[in-house]
Amino acid sequence: MTDKTIFFGEFLGTMLLLLLGNGVVAGVVLAKSKAKDAGWTVITFGWGFAVLAGAYASAPLSGAHLNPAVTIGIAIQTGQWSKVPLYLSAQLLGAIVGAVLCWLAYLGQFRANKDEVLGVFATGPEIRNTAQNLLTEIIATFVLVFVILATGQTKGLAVSGTGVLIVALLVVGIGMSLGGPTGYAINPARDLGPRIAHAILPIPGKGGSDWGYAWIPVVGPLIGGALAGLVDIAVF
Repeated sequence: MTDKTIFFGEFLGTMLLLLLGNGVVAGVVLAKSKAKDAGWTVITFGWGFAVLAGAYASAPLSGAHLNPAVTIGIAIQTGQWSKVPLYLSAQLLGAIVGAVLCWLAYLGQFRANKDEVLGVFATGPEIRNTAQNLLTEIIATFVLVFVILATGQTKGLAVSGTGVLIVALLVVGIGMSLGGPTGYAINPARDLGPRIAHAILPIPGKGGSDWGYAWIPVVGPLIGGALAGLVDIAVF
């Protein structure tokens, strides 16, 4: 993989991830949407399908990390850190652009909506407790990254493409099992990129971007990803 393919793979894959992931949330929560009030199950499956699309599209180019926590976990597992800044920058930029494209797709719905819309873009806790919220993100991201690293030990999954499907279904499962407390960011770029987009987009009545909470869905997943890499080294 060259620097060019890594950058464009991670940029395009993360862009697709956020376009479809934020898109399913927008469809469920915004006024005048045909999917209005479709519920949490639709959101969790929508995010799983978003991972599926982004990962399949970018896997031949970059390996489809699409998540700084995954990149950190892999770097710890392999000891290869030289490409980490490239991966992270492409992921964050792709996440911002994906969120902007979601806004454009639902432009009329955003204009018709009367409530604050940060939840379309970024996560937030149901009970605001720093320690609990951080721990939830650490645990959920550990599950994600550890399973990704573990399935990577089976080369046939990568060759067949089944590994991507497993990860997509895993994201659905994490959303259903562990997403209730915080909205399961489990990906720093997934939360930070759209939060930046929310802050700069001209959305009427959009409310604040909750920067006081914003560090939790960044730091928590990074810790979870790093722990997964360390445990993978210890057990495999």
